[in-house]
Amino acid sequence: MQPKRNLEQLWIVRCLAAVLLFGQICLHLLQGKTYYRKILEHMVTAGPASLLPVLLVSGFAGMIFTIQTARELVRFGAVESVGGAFALAFCRELAPILTASIIAGQVGSAFAAEIGAMRVTEQIDALYMLKTDPIDYLVLPRVIACCLMMPLMMIFALLMGITGGAFAASQFYQVVPETFLESVRDFLLPSDVLIVLLKGLIFGAIVAVNGCSWGLTTKGGAKEVGESATTAVVTTWVAIFMMDFVLALLLFEQPIL
Repeated sequence: MQPKRNLEQLWIVRCLAAVLLFGQICLHLLQGKTYYRKILEHMVTAGPASLLPVLLVSGFAGMIFTIQTARELVRFGAVESVGGAFALAFCRELAPILTASIIAGQVGSAFAAEIGAMRVTEQIDALYMLKTDPIDYLVLPRVIACCLMMPLMMIFALLMGITGGAFAASQFYQVVPETFLESVRDFLLPSDVLIVLLKGLIFGAIVAVNGCSWGLTTKGGAKEVGESATTAVVTTWVAIFMMDFVLALLLFEQPIL
């Protein structure tokens, strides 16, 4: 029994289990099986309960990025373009990555811990005895909630980051907010906002699926529940960066003529 248990706990095996779980989620979603009350409950967890850290991190990240960018642009006499440089980097990449990382740490770990605790205390087995599918009751509402709230959280992060960037540019480099925002508007396209929303949808699914999968595959006791929660966060971060790389190649790469 020990070798079999060790095999089940291997990192690569549990990552493959997450991929299989995603397939099951798509199937159940097409069948329309879910609990709408649970979706609303988890939307609160993935949205308002996580809003403050997202806003704080985005605001300070926007100020830091503006200070570092403006310092270099001042040398070339192009300080008025600070907003454009900010828009290209922060709005396209940094805001989605930071938001997804915060949600992964706060929400994804909670999903893994909650479901992992239910797993080791045999509550999931009780769901089967009650003829309730754990995917419909536990997993699907969490995935839908994250996919709905992550894009909205990224929009809030984007607005807060722009506000922080405009404040830093005004206070430290005497760039009036109107000039900063005009530069952002010139460089940031409407399609970039749509891409942010697309990333929010994809990253939300990654956070929820990874958290639920590591919870469902937890074996042992309280120690293993904690390990599943922390490893779920790390695995989610790796998956987010890998997916962001793929999206960058697909959406922004331009062939060199």
